[in-house]
Amino acid sequence: MANRDTYKEGKTAKTLEDQTARIPSDVYLWTAVGTMVLSLGLLLGRKKHLSLFFGQWAPSLLIIGLYNKLVKVEGHDQEDKTKKENPVNKLQSTTV
Repeated sequence: MANRDTYKEGKTAKTLEDQTARIPSDVYLWTAVGTMVLSLGLLLGRKKHLSLFFGQWAPSLLIIGLYNKLVKVEGHDQEDKTKKENPVNKLQSTTV
């Protein structure tokens, strides 16, 4: 079995994660809640198919928000995590 330390994120994934990390995590939560409220309103308005369409967005938005939060906390991959733990300035000051 391959060592986990050898896996790296691709350039596209890093770019996407850098851009989405700028969005506050609350945005995903409140957008999901908004789609639930919209879905309920449409259901009460007897528009069942539209209600189901918007209602199915909530779980996806919550999962994307969770992924976004994990990337913010843990970093992209092991290489990124190592850079956070051992910045260049910190290494230089300990060797001097």
